[in-house]
Amino acid sequence: MKKVIVIAIFITPFITNGQIKIITIAKNYIENKCKKTYSEVLFISVAEQKMYHIKEDKILDSYVISSSSYGVGNKVGSNKTPLGLHRVKEKFGNETPLNGRMIGRVFYGQIAKIYSDTTKSKTDDVTSRILWLDGLEYELNKGEEIDSYKRYIYIHGTSEEGRLGTPASHGCIRMKNKAVIELYDKIKIGTLVLIL
Repeated sequence: MKKVIVIAIFITPFITNGQIKIITIAKNYIENKCKKTYSEVLFISVAEQKMYHIKEDKILDSYVISSSSYGVGNKVGSNKTPLGLHRVKEKFGNETPLNGRMIGRVFYGQIAKIYSDTTKSKTDDVTSRILWLDGLEYELNKGEEIDSYKRYIYIHGTSEEGRLGTPASHGCIRMKNKAVIELYDKIKIGTLVLIL
């Protein structure tokens, strides 16, 4: 008679060193530099071209994004991605279908062609959903000539999904369309967004 040995492996959630580093960077910036408390933040790493949804010191999700192909900066007309602490001030796209193209935050019925390769679209399409950001740091991303809200800095879907993971936007944070719809449903107005 053969003996059968059953080994039970229990998988418990664990945090990697990389996750601890991401959470610590966000926490130090928000609590120490900006003197704010928080339980939830979207942390965008320009270097990694990733966005992390952090809640209660845990990374719930990570998303591949694109920041600006012009680099980082806060000046009006620069087309650069602004750094620093922001909040979601407004949301648009409740009724916009997947890949729906918005002009001036309004869907007029046009569905964008989505490129899964490195093709550049002829227009800087804003698709599916918009989270409109408002800067919270005076003289960095809020105020004359540097105001993220007045610069129309969004987190939004893109027709250039194949270019995500590399800097490719005109200042905004681009995401996959399905991902931005999923995020939109989770994130409330007022949620902090840190771009570093």
